[in-house]
Amino acid sequence: MTPPRPILRIGWAIHKAFFGATGGRVGAERAGDGLGTLFLTSTGRRSGKARRNALFYIEDGPDLVVVASNAGDDADPSWWHNLRAAPDVAVMIGPQAVPVRARRASAEEFARLWPRLVAANPEYAAYRKNAAREIPVVILAPR
Repeated sequence: MTPPRPILRIGWAIHKAFFGATGGRVGAERAGDGLGTLFLTSTGRRSGKARRNALFYIEDGPDLVVVASNAGDDADPSWWHNLRAAPDVAVMIGPQAVPVRARRASAEEFARLWPRLVAANPEYAAYRKNAAREIPVVILAPR
């Protein structure tokens, strides 16, 4: 069950703080199910400011795959709007910065990747069921 949004925000803030304070050594560990955490830095499409978000990801060959779930909210997450405006970004996996280009998964990619994503994080299935929008799967391809 997904915690209330204020609790999620506090957890995300603590996670980002540990990651930043340790230079990426804490906060990017991979779970046994293949799910990892990366930090996406995008540029706010209206503010022009750098925005950093912690996201779960899986690997698909050289690509990283994330879900624009927004914890099942009916609105797309801001970072996804930012990526559509400026898809060339960087992600931090541990202390390593990786330049990537973001794009929405095709229907075929979605069909192939969604079961893997749900196996790694079963909450995604509940998010998809409850959201009044199509939840995008996002491919982050190395540049």
